[in-house]
Amino acid sequence: MLVALFAKDKPGALQIRKDTRAEHLAYIDRTGVVAQAGPLLDDAGEMAGSLVILDVADMAAAQDWADKDPYALAGLFESVTLTAWKKVIG
Repeated sequence: MLVALFAKDKPGALQIRKDTRAEHLAYIDRTGVVAQAGPLLDDAGEMAGSLVILDVADMAAAQDWADKDPYALAGLFESVTLTAWKKVIG
């Protein structure tokens, strides 16, 4: 199943994101369940959140992936939402 993870960074947490980015990208490579991903941007064009499309067995697997993401472990996010998603275009 495809699951969209929307994460909003805590205010003022850009440095946490930058410091943890390499670890986060390595986690994506290592786990092999990310179909698409990229940062959400604020009005100034700075990274301010994440959109990750996970291809997992179920919502529990999506939650497990989200909980173990180095960004989450570093306390980067103000909020994280997981929503089942259906790819139609692209």
